[in-house]
Amino acid sequence: MFKDKLPNDLPMESLVKPAAGSMATTPVAMAPAGEAPRIAMANARPATQRDLWYARARAAMPWGVSSNFRYWGEDDTPVVARGKGAYIWDVDGKRYIDYRLGFGPVILGHAYDAVTQAVFEAMQDGNTFALTNVYEIQAAERLCRMTGADKVRFTNSGSESTMHALRIARAHTNRERFIKFEGCYHGAHDNVMWSTPNSPVEAMGSRRSPIPVPTSSGIPNDMRRLVIPLPFNDFEMLERTVRDHGHDIAAILVEPMMGNMASLMPAKGWLEFIRKLCDDYGIVMIMDEVKTGFRIAPGGAQQFFGVHADLVTYAKAMGNGFPIGAIAGKEEFMMTIEPGAVGHGGTYCGNVVSVAACDATLRVMEEEPVFETINARGLRLMAGIHDILDRFGIPHVVTGVPAMFGVIIGNGEADSPPRDYRTANSYSDDELSSAICEGLRERGVMPDPDYAEPWFLCYALSEADVDETLQAYEDVVASVIR
Repeated sequence: MFKDKLPNDLPMESLVKPAAGSMATTPVAMAPAGEAPRIAMANARPATQRDLWYARARAAMPWGVSSNFRYWGEDDTPVVARGKGAYIWDVDGKRYIDYRLGFGPVILGHAYDAVTQAVFEAMQDGNTFALTNVYEIQAAERLCRMTGADKVRFTNSGSESTMHALRIARAHTNRERFIKFEGCYHGAHDNVMWSTPNSPVEAMGSRRSPIPVPTSSGIPNDMRRLVIPLPFNDFEMLERTVRDHGHDIAAILVEPMMGNMASLMPAKGWLEFIRKLCDDYGIVMIMDEVKTGFRIAPGGAQQFFGVHADLVTYAKAMGNGFPIGAIAGKEEFMMTIEPGAVGHGGTYCGNVVSVAACDATLRVMEEEPVFETINARGLRLMAGIHDILDRFGIPHVVTGVPAMFGVIIGNGEADSPPRDYRTANSYSDDELSSAICEGLRERGVMPDPDYAEPWFLCYALSEADVDETLQAYEDVVASVIR
């Protein structure tokens, strides 16, 4: 198995009018050529290009973003101009070593030549046909070969993938309910937006009788009866729930590691336990590999952990940043999809641009030492960050695997390291985590401001980038604990 290759002891412009209700009430004027942009009022501080662009964004889009997760506040929401390799540059020209990588999709590097060239060449032949195309077939064959899946259907995102996978599982079992785990995120559709990393722990009820907590207003309350949230890594609760309700449960939907909670790892035997329960009770095991797929191993978490699900959902790294997703799995379950009987479809599913990007990305993975390189860089980062925090006496855990790891700064009150969403929340020192993250951004290193989001690495990251990151980390920690 792929994980055997890793050590066992990982430590570790025009004048714009702000939108109605906007907090950005001061209009921003376009600067004359060669000058800094400025707030359109006398004696005001010089504005940055970011201020200018964000004012335009705020006027045209709710909160100035196309996804709520990108909103960092009125003064801090970044506006990016470009990316190349392991770096992004904001509109003021500042370069950052990028450890967000679009929440994980950019596995090779931004604007990676082999991928962008393949897409450019393919799109000369058209893009959307609503018919099977040759690029789609090539990508499907490669994906099945790398993952061991019998069949695959393409989607456009991770959210689409989990949405369709649940429908397939329900059709296959003729049951409606499903189990998910607290703090796990499976996309932005109403089925799964319950007890996610945005949900307050205090609303979740007792650990022994968890309450489904909606992530957003607008989710029909009637959907509550369909979802059973449980703590991650809790063998007893899972076994009891399946024993009591197994005849109603269509699927167990699980992230193999908590990709939205600092990459907390499965306890020993956890995934094997889920596999056995699904076999014993006729439940479909859906492994959500939207984050882990083609990132932690060539065959994803199934290869890494040696556990194979019935259905697997993919997105993100399979396209190196191009929008694409997939549902793959065993023939018995995939062939539940049937024209006129069990639906799956979408106008843009299998479009040429996306599948050409997918095929090119996976080809690089097969032909070059992508995972070996990322693992080496990631191990240095994990060990280096662990050592820095240790030397400064800061309680912490470094979790996950080199390609996507988490750093949880402890508050010194917990008796044991976190193993699920609830214990991570009680363990974390959010204020110190935020201060470290802010200091890193000032020094040109960009992890996500939310500690629960992993550090993602790409193939283009160099040893010099790792050196720069660790030096910045040490400088920041030294400054914030004075």
